[in-house]
Amino acid sequence: MANETSSPGALDQPGDTQDVQEADTCQYVTFQTGGEVFAVEMAPVLEIIRVPDVVRVPLAPAALDGLSNLRGKILPIISLRHMFGFSRSEHDDSTRALVIDIGQPLGFVVDRVTSVVGVEPGRVESVDSIRSSIDTDLLTGIIKDVGGYPMVMVLDFQKLMSGEFQALASLGGDAANLVHLAAQADAEAAEEESDELQLVSFDVAGQEYAIAIEDVQEIVQLPEHIVSIPRAEPHVLGVMTLRQRLLPLVSLRTLFGLPAQAEQEHSRIVVVALGSASVGVVMDNVNEVLRVPRAQVDDMPGLLVREGQMAEIDRICRLDGGKRLVSIITAANLFDHAYIREALKNVELLSDQAGDGQPDTLDDEIDDDEQVVVFRLAREEFGVSIESVQEIVRVPEQLMHVPKAPACVEGVINLRGTVLPVVDLRRRLGLDSIERNESQRVMVFLIAGVCTGFIVDSVAEVLRIHKSAIEPAPRLSDEQAKLLARMANLEKQKRMVQLIEPAHLLAPQDLEGMANLAA
Repeated sequence: MANETSSPGALDQPGDTQDVQEADTCQYVTFQTGGEVFAVEMAPVLEIIRVPDVVRVPLAPAALDGLSNLRGKILPIISLRHMFGFSRSEHDDSTRALVIDIGQPLGFVVDRVTSVVGVEPGRVESVDSIRSSIDTDLLTGIIKDVGGYPMVMVLDFQKLMSGEFQALASLGGDAANLVHLAAQADAEAAEEESDELQLVSFDVAGQEYAIAIEDVQEIVQLPEHIVSIPRAEPHVLGVMTLRQRLLPLVSLRTLFGLPAQAEQEHSRIVVVALGSASVGVVMDNVNEVLRVPRAQVDDMPGLLVREGQMAEIDRICRLDGGKRLVSIITAANLFDHAYIREALKNVELLSDQAGDGQPDTLDDEIDDDEQVVVFRLAREEFGVSIESVQEIVRVPEQLMHVPKAPACVEGVINLRGTVLPVVDLRRRLGLDSIERNESQRVMVFLIAGVCTGFIVDSVAEVLRIHKSAIEPAPRLSDEQAKLLARMANLEKQKRMVQLIEPAHLLAPQDLEGMANLAA
């Protein structure tokens, strides 16, 4: 994100800064907001920037425009117009954000920055004698006849933040507390039951396949550029770079002898791992995360098992009373295929030539990663630890409404004979509702021993995020600090993913009601 920055001193204008060089003066940055003129002491002003793009945060105070990335650091952007009760206005070329340190850097959006002035201490008068649309408790004084204005009000940003943003104003050394809070998130995910398989399902040419979730390293979007491998088989699309490592890409359509098709926007790469080797398998789209009882999984009939050097599909599961059949691909058999072994060998040679072959460090790299399921609500990206996701299913055409259910519950669905309460995550986070559509999914979490589904706009991918990119989110409200305590700041990708702690998705008073629904 490219922000134009300037030093406050660079804003000096002729006639406005005649006193700046005097040793007994105090420097102030003056600015306009909603037709009023204000000043703030220069000392806490870190810089002045153009208003950056922001990520909007649910459950935050209304005056928070969102969070931005300023040179790798998360910067809250706050609207002074909103805080003062002025009507909002569109940003223009004059709009700026004052980055002020009040224990942590905060960006305050103002209509325009006018000048930097030097003022003798004796010229700062008491606020007792003025009346203004601004609460005088937020002012430290007024300055008359400075910078071409008859009166300029000096704002106390520390007091300003002690109201609506009280938690943020007192953040100071609170980062450690947020990390501790994140570490304390309830580890209530159900232990994997031995009589169930957890599968990632996807479509290829209208047919549904699945891979065991433990074999899926991550799911990523197709890159803009894929490097071709000379004289490679048609199944091998080429290689891409994934976190400083070369990853061979294989088309499952071509591998299975299915009709070729250009990659679409919803195409995904499922990164399948076996030991230190990884391969990216290109799918038409990723559907769901399924939990399937082993009783519904059968071995592939012997007559249908392919002969030769590959038997990639050895099981099939029966869903929806046998109406839906999902073929299970075994990762070990996939890696036994000669074409994939050849692709891996080519990538190893390319890595050695580039000096990137470091197979001994792969396990260490993975240990330093957190695997996150990324989903979308409106324009923003959110994530949850993959261990907390029980499964991901389509939203049924109709939800059954239950009288006297908790207010947050949209309805219930029948999930393999179990009643599953379903919550619209948009409503839970205070976002506008939308009509049901094909992209929406229900993500199922185990909260306080009760499985609960949450409707999200779409599930985008599964990412491995290095722990160094995950940091405490600014504490904007008590509820937000528990539910959205961490954020993945992916600076190179110009992305910020807000990480949700599922244990705090339901209020304590709703948990009992959920248990009764699921009983």
